[in-house]
This record gives sequence, structure tokens and C-alpha cells, in this order.
Amino acid sequence: MTYAIIATSGQQLRVEPGRFYDVNRLAADPETTLTLDQVLLVQTGTEVLVGQPLVTGATVQAEVMQHLRGPKIVIYKMKPKKKTRKKQGHRQELTRIMVTDILVDGRSMVGETPAEVVTA
Repeated sequence: MTYAIIATSGQQLRVEPGRFYDVNRLAADPETTLTLDQVLLVQTGTEVLVGQPLVTGATVQAEVMQHLRGPKIVIYKMKPKKKTRKKQGHRQELTRIMVTDILVDGRSMVGETPAEVVTA
């Protein structure tokens, strides 16, 4: 199984090719391709590349699917016996991205298979 840990919009995500993820709003139009270059770790089968702090030459290709809004969060503040109440709502602006490929030094890691296990 090939995956990478990336840092984007203030979060660290474990991403796999062929899956979609919701991240904070990115300034990109839908149907465009992004290159995420803050890759912290890449694992392909038994090989693990760990960056300090970033893996050199590693990128993640992703396609912007759509922009959407997250679930509503209600913030309610109340001070008892003072008749003070404040209600406020918030919906986070999100971008849904589909991870298409993980690249290390220009070589795709998606088709990599784990090393053959030799049995005696």
C-alpha cells in the first residue's frame, strides 16, 4: 500500500492515490490539477522515506473536485444568573481534492509493488 503524509492548509494528512480528502479552502478552480510539495513521509510497500522535515524531490498530484462548506457548528455562550446569552454559527469553507499520484524524483510510486518475500 502506497501512501504519503502531507502538510496542507495547517493540517497533516495521510493521503492515498485514488481517494478524496476535504481540506481548508484552496485558491484553485475546480477541475484543475494541484502539486502539493510539502511531503513529510512516503511509504511504498516496505520502503519508507522520512523527511527532515520534508522529503526532497517528493510531490503529490491532486485534482480539485469541488468547493463546499462543512457542517454547521453552533457556538453558544451563556452566563448564568446574568441574562447574558450569545449564539453564533460557523461553517468552514472546504475544498475536496482527489489524490491522483505520488511522485518521488519524478518517478510515480502508485504502481510500485512491495519487494518479493523469499521463502526457504
